[in-house]
Amino acid sequence: MKTNAFAYRRADTVEDAVRIAREEGDEARFLAGGQSLLAAMNFRLDEPTALIDISRIEDLRGVSRGDGEIVIGALTRHADVEASPVIAEHLPLVAAAIREVAHPAIRNRGTFGGSLALADPAAELPACAVALDARIHIAGPGGARAVAADDFFRGLYETALEPGELVTHVTVPLPAPEARHGFAELARRHGDYAMTGLAMMRAPERTRVVYFALSERPVRARAAEAAIERGASPADCAAVADEGLDVLGDNSASEATKRHYARVLLRRALEAIASPETTS
Repeated sequence: MKTNAFAYRRADTVEDAVRIAREEGDEARFLAGGQSLLAAMNFRLDEPTALIDISRIEDLRGVSRGDGEIVIGALTRHADVEASPVIAEHLPLVAAAIREVAHPAIRNRGTFGGSLALADPAAELPACAVALDARIHIAGPGGARAVAADDFFRGLYETALEPGELVTHVTVPLPAPEARHGFAELARRHGDYAMTGLAMMRAPERTRVVYFALSERPVRARAAEAAIERGASPADCAAVADEGLDVLGDNSASEATKRHYARVLLRRALEAIASPETTS
């Protein structure tokens, strides 16, 4: 199947991209890495009237350490995140997750911001953003704004982005030196979509347990978070891992199986971070 007919326009700056989006209307789409968008267009799952190519906006690339935070440009490719010494040193949760994103060919083109904007419920990076209490920075016709990752993902492929808006960068507060992370996913083969996945951060002041490929968006397991903070055993924490969660079965696994996977992954992650070698 072939794509529908569409206009193609290239933006050289964020301001240019926003202006073009306003001119082209709500059915225009921003083109970054294109790894998900072009596939959706080929299957006529998305039929934009225009593609706005933002891939050459250099200001949206790179990883850096700011004042108490890590800044990740929206156009930073997965491969560059994977190779970043800043990510390796300060955000090992992201370092662990990025290696599980599809295959090298996809990671060489796909972008960090594109993954968040797509909001695929089986994607690793949206769950990491929630676990790390990240903020998603957005530009659009109304100016610049920032949205907490907790509030950014609204539903199945649905985010807080309004028409004409694009993600510019993501900021992540530096984890405390004593913080620990956990990441695990179950897939039939490496690079396949996860059947269930877990991203977790454990620090003295807070715990975040976030599942992906379990529901229509990344979901926090608040009952498990509370159990962890009470000092419950890994087995007891795992027993409530899926409590209160709206779990959706799919072609990869039934609802009951996914609930079982959620409990198994949390217990494994908690047992792993009990080792002094797993730190953030």
